[in-house]
Amino acid sequence: MHRQAIRIVVLLATLSIMGIIVTQIFWVRKAFDLNEKQFNNRVNIALQEVAQQLKKLNNDSSEVLPIKQPTSNYFVVSMNDTLHPFLLESLLKKEFGERNINANFEYGIYDCFTDSIVFGRYVMMGDSSNIKKSSNAPPPVWKGDNHYFGVYFPDKDSYILSQLGIWVFSSVILLVVIIFFGYTLAVILRQKRLSEMKNDFINNMTHEFKTPISTISVSSEMLMRDEIGSSAEKRARYSRIIMDETNRLKTMVEKVLQMADIDAGQIKLNKSQVDVHAVIRQTVENMEVVIHDKNGTISCDLKAVNPTVSGDKVHLTNIIYNLLDNAIKYTAETPVISISTRNTSKGIVISIQDNGIGISKEIQKNIFSKFYRVPTGNVHNVKGFGLGLFYVKTITDAHHGLIKLESENGKGSRFDVYLPY
Repeated sequence: MHRQAIRIVVLLATLSIMGIIVTQIFWVRKAFDLNEKQFNNRVNIALQEVAQQLKKLNNDSSEVLPIKQPTSNYFVVSMNDTLHPFLLESLLKKEFGERNINANFEYGIYDCFTDSIVFGRYVMMGDSSNIKKSSNAPPPVWKGDNHYFGVYFPDKDSYILSQLGIWVFSSVILLVVIIFFGYTLAVILRQKRLSEMKNDFINNMTHEFKTPISTISVSSEMLMRDEIGSSAEKRARYSRIIMDETNRLKTMVEKVLQMADIDAGQIKLNKSQVDVHAVIRQTVENMEVVIHDKNGTISCDLKAVNPTVSGDKVHLTNIIYNLLDNAIKYTAETPVISISTRNTSKGIVISIQDNGIGISKEIQKNIFSKFYRVPTGNVHNVKGFGLGLFYVKTITDAHHGLIKLESENGKGSRFDVYLPY
């Protein structure tokens, strides 16, 4: 599938999920509002019935005053006489129970003669032990001219939500589906990216192997010619070319096999006390020919007082070699490279600075990924498999170290490798 098609699929899938989420939120809200309206109606009917019964008990023939609802969870019923708290509570529990209102509530009785709440209590519906406790948020005061009692539902929203069983369940299922969809999409995109990187790796490897194989083939043919066979100088020359190209092939094969061992989790470190400065000097000496061919320079500022760490000398040498090799390959002009060291309280830091093409912030997050290569635009003269920095990161982690990159486009790069003692 082409990249543009994948983007369209991802966009449409995202829009679909967003549409489902918005629709779910809309219907859950609708269901909540409907349940809240039904709850308020049932409470109003129950309070009307309580007020009627209280009026009968008090022989009050006056017209029943309307029930007020100052807030969404607070109801007020005006009365002409004083009220007995336990009678009121028993009537409230009875009427609420008959109308399937099982929300805990708090009630208070207001006396207009004393202008104060004379009694209040928190009631837990459905609790046979009739445990009472005071709520954290007491019911508000209703500014009336006569007696009244107020009923306050502090957990009204939670109670209504608990009645939305199917909607809550469907919302949870939808959330799980969205999480699973997001994870699946991320895996698909990651696998697509890995597939592209592996294809690039195979193409690069094919071209990398093709050149030395062709060179060896041509050199072998030349050695087979009679006029070449009689010249010792030419035989030595073509033999040296075959040996160099064979060693080059061997190095490339070993690099690929190293990656296979890393993937299989078979990295074995033969640790010993390694002088990092000695490793750096030896690696720089081995690469001086390559650097001089490009008229470049490499300088060392090895200031670490204690350069000895516990590590695998071969792998640590490969770390320095790979970083120097990248510094040379990704420099458009004459390479100018500097290596420095310094101590920390628990180890040593190796810094390799170059004047190369640099790495943009967007690319830096992928720089240590397997098979990943820094794009060079229309320039295709940089050879490699995209395994070097992945190897460096893996071996550094195996030594319980850290690697850090600081770079900008056109301003070179600096790699800091921390190795603990």
